[in-house]
Amino acid sequence: MSDGKTGLQLRSLIKASGELEISLLDVPTPEPAEDEVVVRVEAAPINPSDLGLLVGAADMSTAKASGTKQAPVITAKVPDGAMRAMGARLDQSLPVGNEGAGVVVKTGSSDAAKALMGKTVAMIGGAMYSQFRTLKARDCQPLPDGTTAAEGASWFVNPLTALGMTETMRREGHKALVHTAAASNLGQMLNKICIKDGIPLVNIVRSKEQAEILNKIGAKYVVDSSVPSFLDDLTAALVETGATLAFDAIGGGKLAGDILNCMEIAINKTAKEYSRYGSSVHKQVYVYGALDIRPIELPRGFGMAWGVGGWLLTPFLQKIGPADIGRLRQRVVNELKTTFASHYTKVVSLQETLDPANIAVYAKRATGEKFLINPNKS
Repeated sequence: MSDGKTGLQLRSLIKASGELEISLLDVPTPEPAEDEVVVRVEAAPINPSDLGLLVGAADMSTAKASGTKQAPVITAKVPDGAMRAMGARLDQSLPVGNEGAGVVVKTGSSDAAKALMGKTVAMIGGAMYSQFRTLKARDCQPLPDGTTAAEGASWFVNPLTALGMTETMRREGHKALVHTAAASNLGQMLNKICIKDGIPLVNIVRSKEQAEILNKIGAKYVVDSSVPSFLDDLTAALVETGATLAFDAIGGGKLAGDILNCMEIAINKTAKEYSRYGSSVHKQVYVYGALDIRPIELPRGFGMAWGVGGWLLTPFLQKIGPADIGRLRQRVVNELKTTFASHYTKVVSLQETLDPANIAVYAKRATGEKFLINPNKS
């Protein structure tokens, strides 16, 4: 176990030669400044957004393990065609992990920092796959008494993304939502929010098993993209809910276009008059993930009132400002063990994170397979 002056940190490096290298480094723990604290990290989830940095565009089927049990090293090839997109990070050893939770073991001299001493806090700010993390007190969220680090580790990315979706819906004048890859941890949270807030939500899943996950938690509209009746089922759900806004985690292929076309058909079922330009109701798909990296195909059958764009949590939060961010954060803390509870299939140490058998599971980004890292697990 580390003495806290230094600690292990997981690093990801893509070399100009086209090779990914993931390893553990022993790094100094910075002394906290006046408004900072040092946290012993006890839980940090592996989110899809973390995998983008952790493995980049590497072909993980080429992964090879070397090093020792205490200091494992994973290498893998990055395909030539993907190297251009990796240009900004070449030959830089980068720390990984967007969010996490742990116990404050040292503080700076400010009142805000000292108030956190000994408390279990959730954190945002990167480099969370580390045994110790020095960061500003304001980037820590004290967890309610009786809340474990594991329960608070996923307090930021998925909960605030799900709340950001319903907030975007209200701000842009829509009354219902569509969500793809809907049986994920995030998708289950979004269902709980929408059930609680009375928002109609159309869930698009990719298998009968995923549909059952959502039906069990009370989802009303679940459509399976793997069945022949998918487009008719989706249109029927859109007629019933009036959803004109979708958040798409898939990204590539025809799904975004299918959603827009079905929205247009649903709108025209209740239209009072025909327009050769299509309906005047604005239909919007926001792509926020890239489970499918193919180009987005948009077969145009949805008139002229439509949009497809990207949506990310950080720019959204910057747009809404500190007061509304505070309101959303407080809701997450209040409902951490209910609406925003996360479920993990495995807790791993830093060394176990670099076990090829574990990488093969979590790098697939499969629904129902979520890993939690405990950097101080021996």
